[in-house]
Amino acid sequence: MIAQHFIDGAWSDIGERIAVEDPGTGESMGEVVLADPSCVDKAVVAADACARRGDLTRSRPAYRLSLMLQMAAAIRAVTEEGAEVLCRESGKPLRDARGEFEEAARYFEYYGGMADKLEGRSIPLGEDYFDWTMREPHGVSAHIVPWNFPVGIAARSLAAGLAAGNCVVLKSPELTPLALCILVKALASTDLPPGAINLISGDGAMTGEALVRHPLVQHIVFTGSVPTGRAILRAAAERIVPCVMELGGKSAAVVHADADIDTVVASVESGVFFNAGQVCSAMARLIVHESLHDRLVDAIAARAKALEIGHGLDDPDLSALISAPQLERVEQHCADAITQGAKAVTGGHRVRRAGYFMQPTVFTHVAPNMRVANDEIFGPVISLMPFADTTEAITLANGTDYGLVAGVFGQDLNRTLDTARQLEAGQVFVNEWFAGGVETPFGGTGQSGYGREKGLEALDNHLRTRNIAVRLNR
Repeated sequence: MIAQHFIDGAWSDIGERIAVEDPGTGESMGEVVLADPSCVDKAVVAADACARRGDLTRSRPAYRLSLMLQMAAAIRAVTEEGAEVLCRESGKPLRDARGEFEEAARYFEYYGGMADKLEGRSIPLGEDYFDWTMREPHGVSAHIVPWNFPVGIAARSLAAGLAAGNCVVLKSPELTPLALCILVKALASTDLPPGAINLISGDGAMTGEALVRHPLVQHIVFTGSVPTGRAILRAAAERIVPCVMELGGKSAAVVHADADIDTVVASVESGVFFNAGQVCSAMARLIVHESLHDRLVDAIAARAKALEIGHGLDDPDLSALISAPQLERVEQHCADAITQGAKAVTGGHRVRRAGYFMQPTVFTHVAPNMRVANDEIFGPVISLMPFADTTEAITLANGTDYGLVAGVFGQDLNRTLDTARQLEAGQVFVNEWFAGGVETPFGGTGQSGYGREKGLEALDNHLRTRNIAVRLNR
């Protein structure tokens, strides 16, 4: 399979190609065509022409609602085909790949339902004036999505952007571009106007740089690393382009003494080992009351050792990391942690087999100043740290530069909710990690970025407000 460009309603395979690997085997499974600056320009110009024609905005908003419901149905029709491709190119279990396409369909249903409800308001200024606001799209919106959830993350910004009336240039990741082609082909099978969605692929240094610096781009949505986010923000600052930035995380959960151990272990399995830990909102740190610490360490280690490791098509508990460099990076982080004094209760090394597999790893004896407690690892690694009282727990949990998500476990409602209130994060889960959904706003504070995706709040980032004030002649 070849990941092509989709520009102004047509597919193109012009450009340099590189191989796309199956992380579960290390073998090539397809190719991706890389977009050079001239290709990026064509995509942005097509989106700008669509925006200027008003293909999405001049009809009644019910048109966008109908279009997006068509898109949701089209996504569901390709779920099986797309899930297998996504499973193989990303390494994730097949069931999770299916879930990503299902989530994509839900985004289009959810934001489709908002498309005809983006209303302005009337502002009273006295009887001599008539004043109102209008909520309008930015125009050309550039969306740069990461390799870990390419379909789901692309759909969440695409759906919100289209509901608001923006025309989008979507840059897919060069590591996982294939399933996004299947997604866009499904969207293009509807009544989508040419230029409303344009798909290009390439690396950040060439394709991404050309996209965020293009003079016709009026809005940027980025999900990825902090260093890349900083580079995009510097480029955006030159033209004062508004951005939504969803960056890294080093999320912590506080486990109080009255927490249910089985509930915590279940959340650790989903929060740490889901997608092999390659999740920006992964539960990277567990801050545990000292009375519960040792029992919880034993329970989590036992669950980690019992995880079935295998190729994504076999639906294992733990799948491969995305690439050889990522595996090397995670293993080096673990080696550094051990050198600094942390103890690997289980794991800490790669799995000796074909593909890019890392052992599920549980660390104790982790000090707050260690790299393993502060750096985003992006692998199946968790650090457990004991605390004596709630003040200490809050200090440990808030002790990084990130603030994406956090969690609390406990039965005392007052203490649990008070802890949740004090955690510095954009989203806090109580008694279940990843308790949110398409409907719940997601985004961070600090180096985790700003702006919100998902939920109603996401639409505010894809719209700008115009005010019109009229002096009436009497």
